[in-house]
Amino acid sequence: MDSGLVEPVDPRRAALLRRAVRDHALAEPRRVFPARLHVGTPGGGQRVLSLDEPTDHALRTDVVAAMLRRAASEAAPGDVVVWLTRPGALDLQDVDARWLAASLAACGEAGRPLTMVVVNRHGWRDPRTGTARHWKRLRRR
Repeated sequence: MDSGLVEPVDPRRAALLRRAVRDHALAEPRRVFPARLHVGTPGGGQRVLSLDEPTDHALRTDVVAAMLRRAASEAAPGDVVVWLTRPGALDLQDVDARWLAASLAACGEAGRPLTMVVVNRHGWRDPRTGTARHWKRLRRR
């Protein structure tokens, strides 16, 4: 079973996650905004769901499974990431735990590993391991 991101983070995976942070910082200028679930490849094809969220675990799992199927058909193996964009600090919050549980269940049913992070304007954090990256100011490379 996949246990999350650990150091050292694969450079390709780190670049994808940095892209998720940069894209989020550029796309969301407001301080307060709804949380969104993204499934796909940062900077590439992805599915996005605004989280006026289903409150039932089974429904969340079905939503993630459907998003994973669509994203996997468009992405290279290993490039599919689940990320949650939300305001606030990257400390674990209830919304993170709910969608992590659904993502773990959906990936378990599909027999695929899960890369999931929580993203804000300044970084990302794996809610399972605490592995994280933070930037004061993100620049294009």
